[in-house]
Amino acid sequence: MDHLPDNNSRYKDVEYWDERYKTEQCYDWLGSFSKFQHLLEKLVKKEDSILILGCGNSSMSGDMYSAGYRAITNIDYSSVCISTMSERYSNCPGMTWHQMDVRQLSFPDASFDVVLEKATLDAIMVEEKTPWEVSPQTACFIHQALTEISRCLKPGGRFVSVTFAQPFFRKRLYARTEYNWSIKHHSYGEGFEYFLYVMTKGEELSPEDAALEKKLLEDTKSPPTSITTTANEDKEDFLSNIDL
Repeated sequence: MDHLPDNNSRYKDVEYWDERYKTEQCYDWLGSFSKFQHLLEKLVKKEDSILILGCGNSSMSGDMYSAGYRAITNIDYSSVCISTMSERYSNCPGMTWHQMDVRQLSFPDASFDVVLEKATLDAIMVEEKTPWEVSPQTACFIHQALTEISRCLKPGGRFVSVTFAQPFFRKRLYARTEYNWSIKHHSYGEGFEYFLYVMTKGEELSPEDAALEKKLLEDTKSPPTSITTTANEDKEDFLSNIDL
């Protein structure tokens, strides 16, 4: 692919994305909306107010709009992306686009029924070498983002996270009482399995997830373990280099 960076760390640089979005028309990480539409339709109402994080140039927002979801707010930290996508979907009333950092959302508390991200958090973790011990810098970044997501959710609202990361690893990040949500997960995909996590605001963690949080707090460090990663269908390979 023409847009592959020389080093995976570039996926964290806004300059890389600005340059990429100047020429790339569309790219969908972890499959298109149609791949998990059957799951989302059970979780998200057509009249829900939806915030999409790290929208990129994915067709997901447009596909959701065509499927009847009309109150969609999109953010990305690339100004090039936001400018391009805003123009592309200028004929879609109710669809808005904003340049914004996921760690500093400029929305009031309890603004959205649904916050949705697809591979955005995965991209933040491109330099992590083991799923057992996330670096302090990345852990801080993720915590800031999840805190903001929880703040912006209405009571009973859902944070939907679409990722390649298995529950054993991803729940280690999501299972925190302070986020004030429960966690459930689903999977989709043929050949390679992807996961869709649903965090519901105002619900308590399950006993299992509460026990996981307690264990993680007690175990400040987990022993490193060799992880075998399955190849996936995405053309870009940073997802196959980490297993978070």
